[in-house]
Amino acid sequence: MMKAQTIEEKQYLVRFNADTKSHLHVLDDNICLTKCPDKICTIFCPAAVYKWEDIRMHVGYEGCHECGSCRIGCPHENIRWEYPRGGYGIVFRLG
Repeated sequence: MMKAQTIEEKQYLVRFNADTKSHLHVLDDNICLTKCPDKICTIFCPAAVYKWEDIRMHVGYEGCHECGSCRIGCPHENIRWEYPRGGYGIVFRLG
């Protein structure tokens, strides 16, 4: 019987072909600064793509799992999520 994998072990099986253009966009940093004290996108993103840095949200799109949680999870609808251009984005490997 196979041992269950940890989330870290499963994420190790994920590879990325990062584009030079982000497919994730914070529409207005000021909304994050003034209306979102909890910065919940930094919590609900399973890939930890969103990081709050002083007065703006940093988006590390290169590691995005393309789950779309940010598209529906931002209470201010301040994140625009699109699929990456063809040939770019997440590449799953079975382990």
